[in-house]
Amino acid sequence: MGRKSKNNRVVYSTNPDFTTEAENEEQETISPSEQLLEVHLDKKNRSGKVAVVVKNFIGNDDDLKSLGKSLKASCGVGGSAKDGEIIIQGDNREKVMQLLSKMGYKTKRVGS
Repeated sequence: MGRKSKNNRVVYSTNPDFTTEAENEEQETISPSEQLLEVHLDKKNRSGKVAVVVKNFIGNDDDLKSLGKSLKASCGVGGSAKDGEIIIQGDNREKVMQLLSKMGYKTKRVGS
């Protein structure tokens, strides 16, 4: 039996075979034409350096990482893809938006 916190998340369980429902579900990737990706320009917690953050990707981690890898390679910069976000180093927002549009994704510019 697991104890639950105020927001109904399991905090502790004594059952060695316990798994949460979220662990069992593999999110299916939606087609690019049905997704609306938000493209942000972010400077927070990066020592003043600028990064482009792509949010609202709906799909599994493998597809997220492959999309991030292709964006990083096309821009010629580093970055990461985790937790449903793709982070691209530098101010490459316009280039990222063009690349995503060519791949069939709908994009929305967020922020200044």
